[in-house]
Formats: sequence, structure tokens, C-alpha cells
Amino acid sequence: MESIWKRETELGERSAIREDYRADAVVVGAGMAGVLTAYKLQKAGLSVIVLEAERVGSGQTQNTTAKITAQHNLIYDRLIRQIGRDLAGQYARANQKAIAEFEALIRTQKIDCDFRRLPAYLYTNLRDKTDLVQEAKSAKSLGLDASFVTESSLPISIGGAVRFENQAQFQPLKFLKALADELTIFEKSRVYKVEGGRVYTAHGRVDAKAVVLACHFPFVNRPGYYFLRMHQSRSYVVALENAAELDGMYLGLEGLSFRNYGSYLLLGGGGHRTGEHPDKSSYDRLERAARWLWPDARVVAKWSAQDCMTMDGIPYIGRFSNGMPQLYVVTGFNKWGMTSSMVAAQILTEQVLGWAHPLAEVFSPQRFHTRASAANLLKDGIEAVRGLGLKKLTVPEGNYADLKSGEARVVDYDGVRAGVYRDEGNETHVVSVTCPHLGCVLSWNGDERSWDCPCHGSRFDYKGALLSGPALEGLHQEAQTVQ
Repeated sequence: MESIWKRETELGERSAIREDYRADAVVVGAGMAGVLTAYKLQKAGLSVIVLEAERVGSGQTQNTTAKITAQHNLIYDRLIRQIGRDLAGQYARANQKAIAEFEALIRTQKIDCDFRRLPAYLYTNLRDKTDLVQEAKSAKSLGLDASFVTESSLPISIGGAVRFENQAQFQPLKFLKALADELTIFEKSRVYKVEGGRVYTAHGRVDAKAVVLACHFPFVNRPGYYFLRMHQSRSYVVALENAAELDGMYLGLEGLSFRNYGSYLLLGGGGHRTGEHPDKSSYDRLERAARWLWPDARVVAKWSAQDCMTMDGIPYIGRFSNGMPQLYVVTGFNKWGMTSSMVAAQILTEQVLGWAHPLAEVFSPQRFHTRASAANLLKDGIEAVRGLGLKKLTVPEGNYADLKSGEARVVDYDGVRAGVYRDEGNETHVVSVTCPHLGCVLSWNGDERSWDCPCHGSRFDYKGALLSGPALEGLHQEAQTVQ
């Protein structure tokens, strides 16, 4: 499964790092946040090296729906109540400014990436529109061009919507390629350790004055303890032909997302916490919704994404911790990675240069907003306990002799708790279901044929290969493939 962005964009391959280097800054991760940050640092006159574990844009950037918007679900009324009007205003201005920055960069660099300005809607199917009316008032009070409306171009009646004017969408990999081609990037160069300004890979290291972790989920566990301050969430997308041309981008409080791209309509939804999989396929639910809305529509592609979710719904952008002055971090985009990536690039560039960014306070990784964070901290703590301990107490589900093609199960394999998957060729793959990050018990994701960690979101394919972190290595194979 691959996104339509990936299908139509050839990013090329770059060599892995093979020797030691020095630079003013090293950026870990070549997704949208890492490339934007490296690009801005380089434009500011710094020498920059980017280290990517796989390929440029191969993580969440290639799987985004690519909405560039300050409309981030029901957030502004909540932020005003929980962290105050001043900080809520910083968040609003930073994200709206990011849209203009994308447009300016695309125009000045003449990047052909299907950038388009259009409104973004947050809508509900229900009659109760109280929350949306209040959200529109709160967003407008913070300077955003938002209003409450009752009409839409969706093929269903709505209870109401908040309309944000002058938002945007684009083709993310076309944009990323244009910037990446101007940078020094080493691919297949996974960073496994950071010590001060020294960054280590298996075949070379980089010494730098500043290190930026833009690798989705920080793999440095201490002292930042980001694994205690975030969880990861999955979401799903299908691209449709013969659907509809909408007047803007749409997000429903009930979970469905829409945007057009060329002749396609992207329908998203089916989200769930990583490692907690619904009984029915998320793709099947989206396809049923598509047939209901547009009976003649046809699915031409489908893919999924994974997002880091912070306790208060605000990204962590800034110094990694007070005790590590050379290390910076950007993570926790809460499903709004495009706009947040630009916000991060602007803030981190000025901080690395030794300047104070006027909108940085609300994103500080050292913050703790009690009212916004306490409930989610408790919930994430409970999930970590379940993943670390309670699941280990459950009895595995018998043997694997009766597994059908495409099925997986946790079993007792020669006295060891193991995950077993039978592929289409009737081969059975047996791997450990203990996450190598911090020891949580993995769960099977049938939609993606992967073993996922419910604690911190690491993912592995059915053969045990690492798909995404914060884990740094794959799963132990309890056995080679067996018949």
C-alpha cells in the first residue's frame, strides 16, 4: 500500500554515511519537519547535514493528507480555557503564519507542488452545534478568519461547520523533493546514539554545534522522557475516483476527512491508538462510507499514517531538555504535521541561531499545563502499565496449527510468548512480541500486517523488521519461516 504522493514522485536515492563529518548543525530525520528545518538553517548560513534512517520522505510525510491549515479540530476554545488567551493566541498565529510561509517559499523557489488556497471546514452531522459555534467565536477572537456556517458542498446535510478562510493544500513529496535536492542528506543512516553534539550511526558520526531530532518520535529516552508524554495514533486514507469536487477541505467531528487532489478525492478516518485495533478493518469502514456517499466511486489507492499525540494537544518544539543545550526536538504533531513542520522550522532555526522566537513559548518542551495534561497523563500511564505488565499475564491463544492464510496470533511457542503470522504462501513467521524499546507486549494490526506497540507506537512487519520507532531495532525471530 502506498500513497498517491509516493506513486507519482520519484525522490531518487542517496548514499549512506561512510565516514565522520563536522557541521554547524545535524538534523536527524528527512521528513517534512527535518528537511524544512535543515533548509532554513542552511539558508541562514550554517553548514547542515541530514541523517535519515530510511529514505527521504519515507515516514509520515509520504502518508499525510497534506492539509496546510490552522484548523486543528476543536482546539481554540479548549486552549483559551486551559492555557490562557495569550498562549492560545501564539498557537493560532504560528499556524496561520506557517501557511503564508509555505506559499512564499513555493512562489520564490518556483516549486510546482499543486499548492492551492481554499477554505477548511470543521463540521458535524449532528443537530447539536454548540461546540462548533463556540469554536468559531474563540478562533475569531484569536485573530483567525473563522465563521460558523450551515451549508457545505458535502453530499449530506450537516448540523453546522466552522469555516476557516484562506487555508491551503499541496502535494507534499513534490515540495519536499525541491528542498531536499539542495541539502546534504545521507540515507540508510540510522542514528542510534547522541552524546552532546556528537551523533552516531553504524558507519560514521557527525560532530555539530546543534543537533535537531526531527525523527517523528524521539529515540533518546532520558532525560526528556517523551515516551511518558506522548502516545501514537493511526489513521487511514482511501483515494477515490468518480467521487466529487468539494469547495474546500473537510474534517468531521464524527471522524471523516475529505480533500480533493486532481481527479481524486481523499477520504480519511478510522483512527485508533496504535496497538489498539478495532474489530473491523478501518479500510473496510472507509470503503463502505465511500459507497454510501458516492455509489459510483472507485478506490484507487489506500494507505495509513501514524501521529504522535501530546498530552495537551500542542507539539513539542524547542530544546530537548534543560540539561542538553545542544539538542533540539520537534515531535507531537497531533495529526497536523504539515503546518506544524513549518512552525517547527521557523522556531528551531531562530533558537539554533541564538535568537528568541516570539511565538515559541506555547510549544516549549519544558511546559506542563496541568489542566490540559493531567487526564491524558493518567490515561497514557494506564496504557503503559497494560502494555508492560498486564498483557504479559494473559494466557497466549493456543497453538498456530489452525491459522489461516493472512491470520496472526500470539501463542506459547516452545515456552516463549511469540507472534505467529501465516502468509499467502502458507509460510509461518514467528517473532518475539516484546517491543525492544521498553518491553511492552505488541498487538497485531490486520490492516497493515504489522506488530504494533500500544505503549509508544513502535511498529514491526510480520517478519520482525522495524517499520517505525522509537524502537531502534527489529524483533527477535523465534524461528525461521516454517511450514
